[in-house]
Amino acid sequence: MTVRPYERDEEGAGARLDRHWSELLQELRLAQTGTQILFAFLLTIAFQNQFQAADQFTHYVYAVTLTTSALAVALFLAPVSFHRILYQQKLRDRLVPITHRLISVGLVFLLAAIAGGVLIALDAILSRPVALVILGVVVIWFVVFWYALPAYVRRTARS
Repeated sequence: MTVRPYERDEEGAGARLDRHWSELLQELRLAQTGTQILFAFLLTIAFQNQFQAADQFTHYVYAVTLTTSALAVALFLAPVSFHRILYQQKLRDRLVPITHRLISVGLVFLLAAIAGGVLIALDAILSRPVALVILGVVVIWFVVFWYALPAYVRRTARS
């Protein structure tokens, strides 16, 4: 049984852009909040006495994690600024695809930040090789559900 992809034949270009913008904003609400909480938590780690005694590897992982988290926050907040500057300029046809790209890149940086946070935490309680193996599984898990599964559904829907 072949299922037809969901279509809105009656929807005009303007209505489609409005709907896409609304959907992007819903996605951003979740991503912005979670990323900002992660970033705030990461900021506090550097001031912990136990972290000060950590080795150079942990400090490098922390620096990369904090940076990727900040970049993800910037990318997830960029559409807000973008929209504010373009407000009432009738440029939603440009705003929607740019916001889509910002969110897509932001998710890559968020994945890197989550991976770094997981590695820092696991490295503190497990041996480094075990922590790295678990991190590999976690990253693969994210890649499967964030990228591979949607890509599979998209590819099979076209055929």
